[in-house]
Amino acid sequence: MGSEDRWQEGDPVSLVAAREPVRVVRLARGPVRVGDDTVLDLTDLIGRPVGGAIQVLGTAFHAVRPSLADWLSTLRRGAQIVTVKDAMQIVRLAGVAPGGRVAEAGAGTGALTLVLASAVGPMGRIVSCDRRPDFLENARANLARAGWEDRVEFRLRDVARDGWGEGTFSSVVLDLPEPWEVLAASFTSVEVGGYVATYTPTYNQLERTVRRMRELGWADVTAVELLERGLHVGEGGTRPEFEMLGHTGFLASARRVG
Repeated sequence: MGSEDRWQEGDPVSLVAAREPVRVVRLARGPVRVGDDTVLDLTDLIGRPVGGAIQVLGTAFHAVRPSLADWLSTLRRGAQIVTVKDAMQIVRLAGVAPGGRVAEAGAGTGALTLVLASAVGPMGRIVSCDRRPDFLENARANLARAGWEDRVEFRLRDVARDGWGEGTFSSVVLDLPEPWEVLAASFTSVEVGGYVATYTPTYNQLERTVRRMRELGWADVTAVELLERGLHVGEGGTRPEFEMLGHTGFLASARRVG
């Protein structure tokens, strides 16, 4: 975005300030509700350069274009979400790239779907399946907030029972309690050279998933866990934070090579 980039009515805006949670709002004339208990009037932003400061509730915020991190931090929750640290690693493990065609089972709230849609870009396509219509509606609403709903096709489908249907994919991502039940259908639906990646919370689920990958002939089978520890940075006093984001889930991936 250059210096001539200016706000227009209807644009999504991230309001960013130190030690404050990010607020994302759709720019409109007049009062707009943000969350459950805040009403803002950002009319004065319309026509002004992106990045300028504005006083909100007595605090100076900078108004910028929302990033993927902003959309994820303000996600409308429903089901438990895949954390950012795991979602970004899934993108790598599943070989998700711009222009890719990705099949996802377990739409949930759409957090992982948002990350995948960002990774494939405007020329890519996500087919996101869930057997619960309420999860699909919530995920669809979150993708629409980010303006990426045109990158995703939502399907009410039990993939473990019915498979993926027509078409082939460059990557398959499974956020399901029993991903091993979908690995056979995924093997025939993913392109040669394509990947599958799974997210499971327990060792038993991981063991059964990896065993099934090997039985079906998936190659390059990998299993990892990510732990995230922040650092408190101070002059002469830098140290690890006392709390860390520990176990959230186990990731497994494999590749179809023949």
